[in-house]
Amino acid sequence: MPRAAALDTSADTRERILAAALEAFAELGFDGARTREIAARADVPLGLLQYHFGAKPKLWRAAVDRAFSQLREGLDGLFDEPAPADERERLRTLIRAHVGFVAANPEFARIMHDEGKRRGPRMRWLVDRHVKPIYDAILPLVTRAQEGGVLPADVPPIHLVYALVGAVDAIFHQAEECKRISGVDPTEPAAIAAHTRTIELLFLGSH
Repeated sequence: MPRAAALDTSADTRERILAAALEAFAELGFDGARTREIAARADVPLGLLQYHFGAKPKLWRAAVDRAFSQLREGLDGLFDEPAPADERERLRTLIRAHVGFVAANPEFARIMHDEGKRRGPRMRWLVDRHVKPIYDAILPLVTRAQEGGVLPADVPPIHLVYALVGAVDAIFHQAEECKRISGVDPTEPAAIAAHTRTIELLFLGSH
């Protein structure tokens, strides 16, 4: 192991490694992504990657932690009382935050789709550490919206949450397909605005 003094241990370098790792894991999957390839994407020696993160599972967890910390930063204000008090506007804020985050971080959606279909330890860690806490935070918002007539009251909340997530994520998860079909890049500002408006209309109506 190289001496720490001989290595670039800056926070910027660590962030560059995490960004490259998230991109590689999203594109190639956990098994397909190689640490040597991630180091090359980050333009750092392989030893530096190993110095910061050790084995690949630890790097994967750190990259996922980074993505979710950014998501939580965008959502935390949404759960703070008292504003916005109106549940329709609170949902609108949630939709806009979610669309904006996934549009800026499509790798996040790709990793979630890839790991969510497996029963393995990464899925369990991801759900227990990140997904379930966010679901538990969103659930009161959804149930209040149901009680207030903003969302259908006779639908189990879990189905509403997955319907919303699927509607938001699909176009970014399959961005290359979208571009092939329509010539539209969903990460362009006009497309993001149109997608946001579409999700709002689907879930909140034209009010």
